[in-house]
Formats: sequence, structure tokens, C-alpha cells
Amino acid sequence: MAKKTTYTEAVKELEDIVRKLQNDEVEIDQLKSLVARSTELLTFCKKTLHETDEEIKKIIDTLE
Repeated sequence: MAKKTTYTEAVKELEDIVRKLQNDEVEIDQLKSLVARSTELLTFCKKTLHETDEEIKKIIDTLE
């Protein structure tokens, strides 16, 4: 990802890709690149969620 993508932007882009696939808006020539981009976005989202979870756990631990 060239620019700093936010979690919300990544989810929106994933939703757009899914919508295109569901509505048969994707030509076979685009399919490979969309699947690759989806994989990048899913990896980014998973990493972001994991990091956020860890940060929240640390904050909660300081309260105990």
C-alpha cells in the first residue's frame, strides 16, 4: 500500500471489491489483481485489529 491506509478505508475498498464481484462487474483480466489487492487489504486489517487488541489489553492491565 503506497499511502498510509486507514482501517476504515481498507474495509471500504474490500466492500467495493466484493460488490463488484457479486454484481459481475469484474472482467477475468481484472480478477487476479483484485484478489491480490483483497489479500493485501485483509492482511492489513487483520494486523491492525491484532495490534489494537494488544494495545487495549496493555491499557486495561495498567488499570488493575
